[in-house]
Amino acid sequence: MALAAIFVFLIVSALQLVDRYLDLAKKRGSQSDEQIKLRLEIKQLLKEANELSTPSTFAQATKLKRLAVAKEKELTKIQEQDTKGKQSLYDKYGKILLVTKVLIYALLVLWFWSTPVTTVPRHLLQPFGKMFSLRGVDSATGNVVVGILPWLFLTSRVSKLLCQKFSFVLLRP
Repeated sequence: MALAAIFVFLIVSALQLVDRYLDLAKKRGSQSDEQIKLRLEIKQLLKEANELSTPSTFAQATKLKRLAVAKEKELTKIQEQDTKGKQSLYDKYGKILLVTKVLIYALLVLWFWSTPVTTVPRHLLQPFGKMFSLRGVDSATGNVVVGILPWLFLTSRVSKLLCQKFSFVLLRP
């Protein structure tokens, strides 16, 4: 029974990890080489414009600032196009992941519906022992028998919490 509990936990954790990675990738996004190049050009133009601060070079500084503003508009346009494309891709992956989760959870429920996933000592589940029990208490050992539905609920919450706490591992490039 302990192996079944670990097996279910690992499957649920893997699904939560993929979900968290997808969320982080959606939030973080990625920058193309073109965007990085434009950012560097904008910085360089603004730096040159700030160096030309004398009255005799005012026209040249203004020209550089206008060029930097034009490049910023171009960068914004590229980012919007990139965001729209990636957003639809992330939405597609999110839907696929949701369907996969539902199917895997349904298979786990069907597989473990009539058998307990694990047994836990009664004192660890006080006062919620009856809520987590499948058939009550095992008369031979006095342990609470845990069913698949409460186990899925517990493992999904725990794995989600672990993924949030250790998301810095996923942030590495």
